[in-house]
Amino acid sequence: MGSRGELVRAINAGAQAGRDRVSVTACPYPRGDLRRSAWIRGYAKARPLPDEDTAD
Repeated sequence: MGSRGELVRAINAGAQAGRDRVSVTACPYPRGDLRRSAWIRGYAKARPLPDEDTAD
């Protein structure tokens, strides 16, 4: 499973992956692991939508 600290690290790692536009399939945690859910949650929050312009 994962301790609270591990879950926070997974959320942060997922968010960084989302900002870097890494593929969601790059999640390092196996199916059924709470850290996987946390990683994907962070990823989904941080990844820009396809129609969002990243150049300001």
